[in-house]
Amino acid sequence: MSLPSERPTAVVTGASSGIGAATARGLAAAGFHVVLGARRVDRCAEIAREIDGTAVRLDVTDPESVSAFVAAVPQCRLLVNNAGGAKGLEPVADADEDAWRWMWEANVLGTLRMVKGLLPALVASGDGHIVTVTSIAALEPYDNGAGYTGAKHAQAMVHRTLRGELLGQPVRLTEIAPGMVETEFSLVRFGGDAAKADKVYQGITPLTADDVAETIVFAATRPSHVNIDQIVLKPRAQASAMRAHREA
Repeated sequence: MSLPSERPTAVVTGASSGIGAATARGLAAAGFHVVLGARRVDRCAEIAREIDGTAVRLDVTDPESVSAFVAAVPQCRLLVNNAGGAKGLEPVADADEDAWRWMWEANVLGTLRMVKGLLPALVASGDGHIVTVTSIAALEPYDNGAGYTGAKHAQAMVHRTLRGELLGQPVRLTEIAPGMVETEFSLVRFGGDAAKADKVYQGITPLTADDVAETIVFAATRPSHVNIDQIVLKPRAQASAMRAHREA
């Protein structure tokens, strides 16, 4: 694949909707050529046409899909690890091992595969940057969420470990840890149950995908000597994973 040489290349995973789609649009407006990766490549293609980007099918849970994606991206200056998600909301005693396995594949191993695959290109760019979208679930536990909080803690440890391992290399690392964001996240978590998903945001004004995307673009457009290690953002009405003020 031939990518425009006049614009730096940014890869965004999970780019078909929500935070990923908003980030792709924001980075394009900031001057990047964006390569959008997701399983729903038709949605990525629509966004790519809108922003003059490139859409490539990507399933981060599939090593062969990641390898094919990486082979299609000859240069990369920015990697946004956004693909991931949650499945289920049960106590540990009732844990669904298949759901846990998917969460680890999508959040942890997916991030690992993308970093391993694109790290040579990021270093070769002379000004690489890895942004990983974790969650406040990477900072604290909450009841019935051990599968997701465990995966997000592990994903965050991969990212934070890289901060030391890549010291001295021309690569910055930024972790974005959002709180409550209204996207398809809860719809996926509850297996498509829209009523359950809507209840999560009832009585509160959550963050939007654009709120998180603007934060990512801000971090990605600082001078190359500035490394923003971590940004935690939550709705004003949310103090922690378990504490939020809801209007009646």
